[in-house]
Amino acid sequence: NPNEAVRQWTAPFHKAGIQTQMLERGLNGIRMSPVPADVRRLMFQVKKKQGTDIARSFDGLNDHRNLALSFQYAREAGMIAQGALSLTHSPVHTVDYYVQLADKFIELGAQEICLKDMAGIARPAAVGHLTKAIRQRHPDVLIQYHGHSTPGFSVASALEAARNGADIIDVGMEPLSWGTGHADLLTVHAMLRDAGFLVPDIDMEAYMEVRRLTQEFIDEWLGLYINPRNRLMNSLLIGPGLPGGMMGSLMADLEQNLRSLNKWLVKNGKQPLTQDQLLIRLFKEVEYVWPRLGYPPLVTPFSQYVKNVALMNVIQMAKGKERWTMIDENTWGMILGRSGKLPGPLGEEIVKLAHEQGKEFYYGNPQDLYPDELDYFAGKMREKGWDFGEDDEDLFEYAMHPPQYEDFRSGKARARLQADIEKRRSAERAPAAPTPAAPAAAPAAATPAQVPAGPQKLRVRVGDEEFEVQVAWEGQPESNGTASHKHELRAPLEGTFYLTREAGEQPVKVGDRVEKGQRIGYIEAMKVYNAVTADRAGVVAEILVKDGDEVEEDDVLMILETES
Repeated sequence: NPNEAVRQWTAPFHKAGIQTQMLERGLNGIRMSPVPADVRRLMFQVKKKQGTDIARSFDGLNDHRNLALSFQYAREAGMIAQGALSLTHSPVHTVDYYVQLADKFIELGAQEICLKDMAGIARPAAVGHLTKAIRQRHPDVLIQYHGHSTPGFSVASALEAARNGADIIDVGMEPLSWGTGHADLLTVHAMLRDAGFLVPDIDMEAYMEVRRLTQEFIDEWLGLYINPRNRLMNSLLIGPGLPGGMMGSLMADLEQNLRSLNKWLVKNGKQPLTQDQLLIRLFKEVEYVWPRLGYPPLVTPFSQYVKNVALMNVIQMAKGKERWTMIDENTWGMILGRSGKLPGPLGEEIVKLAHEQGKEFYYGNPQDLYPDELDYFAGKMREKGWDFGEDDEDLFEYAMHPPQYEDFRSGKARARLQADIEKRRSAERAPAAPTPAAPAAAPAAATPAQVPAGPQKLRVRVGDEEFEVQVAWEGQPESNGTASHKHELRAPLEGTFYLTREAGEQPVKVGDRVEKGQRIGYIEAMKVYNAVTADRAGVVAEILVKDGDEVEEDDVLMILETES
């Protein structure tokens, strides 16, 4: 339960007189898609009551409109509002661009500024120039530098930030420092002290105790989800600029998609790929995709969007298909302006694709697109007999993460996690001895053939299509029935299937007629929702999956009855 965890986490810090801080994504709150304003307001109220003091708010597009309510709601709840500039390196992300953004954040109510170098690709000299400019314009505003160590710049960037007026440097501690995390406390501490800064001494016994406790947690089960590559720094990421915070999920996604892709390649007589080959193709494709998607800063959730589009492009091209044939719903929202204003212009091929698919661009305030929903979820909780929880924290969780909360309440989430942990532990164990072959079964006694009494229905499959036909034989009257044509709707990728995604959305039911191109459900994969559409018109004859079912690529989801 994340709410119990936050209360337990903040209590000892408060006892020691230490402030605690949370990170939130502005319009997206603490999820991957836009959040209604009333749910955002409740989030700050709940987190403050749970013991969080500082709200670090960032917008993945650096659109100040998406953070105005974050600063307002944080301060209303009694928290300190910190505005984070999402740093990256591109032709449109200049020092002047970020200085003006800091001015706007402070004008809107931000009390502190964070330089959020989430991919660690901001160049050290630029970090120094930016820090100095903000300090000169806002001498009383606290400045905090946050940089991941992934490509290797962050230690130098931390020194440049400190020399030019930063007050706080974010660091990590073993065994979670370095790699895709932060530079270690010991390194940054020694560097700053040598440079003449006043920094408090480190209690090495306490450091080693924290190190031991964290390693114990990793050894218990968390390590099963940490790819060893995440412990390494990687200069190959300077080009694509992907953030350290998403490299864990990227490697998991890569492993999953590589398995599906290689299955397809082998089935079609092609050479399978290694993980390194797929990784390099992905990095190159990110460099191609990023400018054409308008240079969104590569931070959650937009780093996932760019990575997902790039990965889908790589997979589709490996199968002989074209780019841009698999763009998920969340990414389309970003492209069309429903998440905010992109820093750069879209590529012509993306604009053309949007027009071809009849999509409309939006230029207003993104928050206006997402009406309040707390009353809706409160009503659903009352219907189910669920309590709103202490300080309405369960209502908040349900409104913020509807399917995940339902899985939590039903026990599905726990069962799924425990099963997955056991599966991963089993894979780590030594391979079991081969199972001896079962003895051959005794032949069944012959039985006389049974002659059917009348015409029989048979299903005949040709490729991915299924035909239902009636068969008669000599001496039997012919049926007047007409042949019906069955068509299978298959999963375009693996993930978790849902019939609906948003409150009030009506699911497809057996007996419904669907048109070609109509959405019939979603597959959640790589932290985003991919719309599944019908590739043919027809009537839904069978639905073979339920909400929350895990599906593999090419699994049959529904069967349509279509005209012959």
